[in-house]
Amino acid sequence: MAPVRVALLECDHVDTDLRGVAGDYGEMFTRLFADHAPHLQLTRIDVVGGAPLPAVGDHDALVITGSRFGVHDDLPWVGALSQLLTAASAAAVPTVGICFGHQLIAHTLGGQVERAGVGWGLGVHRATPTDQGAAAFDRHAPFDLLVSHQDQVVALPEDARLLATSEHAPVAAFSAGSMLGFQGHPEFTPAYAAALMDSRRDRIPAGVIADAQPTLSTPTDHAAIARVIADHLAAGPA
Repeated sequence: MAPVRVALLECDHVDTDLRGVAGDYGEMFTRLFADHAPHLQLTRIDVVGGAPLPAVGDHDALVITGSRFGVHDDLPWVGALSQLLTAASAAAVPTVGICFGHQLIAHTLGGQVERAGVGWGLGVHRATPTDQGAAAFDRHAPFDLLVSHQDQVVALPEDARLLATSEHAPVAAFSAGSMLGFQGHPEFTPAYAAALMDSRRDRIPAGVIADAQPTLSTPTDHAAIARVIADHLAAGPA
């Protein structure tokens, strides 16, 4: 396939003491796509670290990573990234958001993001494609991904399409024009998910962690979702 120039907008970094598990987030995405979509040429941009955002048109497509921060946090880079998403949407630039990125797309386009009333989402969660999702993903079968989040999309933007839903997150995936979002993390490894939840025992209820830990042995569909993401990014302007 023809190369696709993708700006990987890094909205967080792995804590230093956990980087030996699977690297930083940018490395996780680089490895995921190298394995399953090598035609994607990633340029890592340290958004959370203050790197300037690219202009619309600098790259063929955008990927927005997860983050410990939230879409409602009053941080300059969050507002600037939201403005970039508005421009990218207007220009029909293929864009994919993961976890925080998924939530920021929804928030930017007029949807609603709130703290999940059911509490933390952890471990491997199963999402079921809607009829529209089955057509978009070319699969009717449910897919399993690792998740780690407190916030979630609770109302979609106008004209958005619900592509998948899960018991924990009613909006597990959606699209809106050239924008595609997934609540789950196809880039995570089980070892990193385990280390991350262990490092957050001070803020995650012990029972939630105990319930999530056994799910980490469930095989995930990260490869299939990586290819869905790659197909979207390679599609060109919507």
